[in-house]
Amino acid sequence: MSKRRKSQRTAVDTAPRKDKVRDVFVPRPFEGLADESEWIALRELVPAASAPLRLAPALVEEFGDRSATLATVLPMAAPAVSKPDGRVLIGLQRHQQSGDVSRDLAEALLCALRTEPGGQVSVPPLPGPGPRLQDILVDGPLEITMHDGFEFWLDPGATDDPSVQASLERANAAIYPTVRMTAAKAAYWCQVPEKAHVRWVLPDDEDAALDALARLGAAGTLTLGEQTKFAGMFRAHGRLVPVWDLPEETPADDWEDPVAQFAKRYAEALATTEPLDAAGRRARQGLLGRQLTLR
Repeated sequence: MSKRRKSQRTAVDTAPRKDKVRDVFVPRPFEGLADESEWIALRELVPAASAPLRLAPALVEEFGDRSATLATVLPMAAPAVSKPDGRVLIGLQRHQQSGDVSRDLAEALLCALRTEPGGQVSVPPLPGPGPRLQDILVDGPLEITMHDGFEFWLDPGATDDPSVQASLERANAAIYPTVRMTAAKAAYWCQVPEKAHVRWVLPDDEDAALDALARLGAAGTLTLGEQTKFAGMFRAHGRLVPVWDLPEETPADDWEDPVAQFAKRYAEALATTEPLDAAGRRARQGLLGRQLTLR
């Protein structure tokens, strides 16, 4: 072996070894949070919204009573932003993530708090073991504010910069109209080209929710009324999300009562403890075959 190759091998052998971070998949990352279904909806369904977060007492003692805000998405899908005035924002929708979304978000928040105000926040793609949202927040219902655009990202006067204004206009152009329904928690109306939807993150166990939907399907009461269609459903973080196709010209407010009536039928079906009959089992199989992948 040449001296050069021997020295290279010696350097590799003596270099400090980095511990390999093992990724762990958590199917229900928001389990245990009071508004689990709303966390899922903000991550999966809503383009522009925000909600204040309350730091746990230990974090307040360490970092002070800092303002922390949850955002559906941040500029360039960044995981976190530290503002010059000390405020921090964390983004639910981001490019890199591990198998535990709750751990990712907690690490992003901690990294933002450790960053000097106004500094660039660096967040590891795989954070490794550590605290999760459930450990670092004072839990409670999310006070969600819906936004028509992403101006909430910016500090006062930022849009005076033409490049910032142009970037903001591009981001806003990608937003589709979305309305938070009052008839059911984590239900959202949205308008996309040529149709509209209601999508509802059900708060219940998947099997129980599927049985309830199957009962309604067998009874012919799975739609939201005339000119509506049950389009199917998808799974998101351990919960079912049924989707309805609606006429695009009907405004969101007109769907409050149909959603409320459906929520009542669903609750009654969910409370039924008898096994599914033959029609219900067929309806259940049909629902499983109508799972959506695009949303």
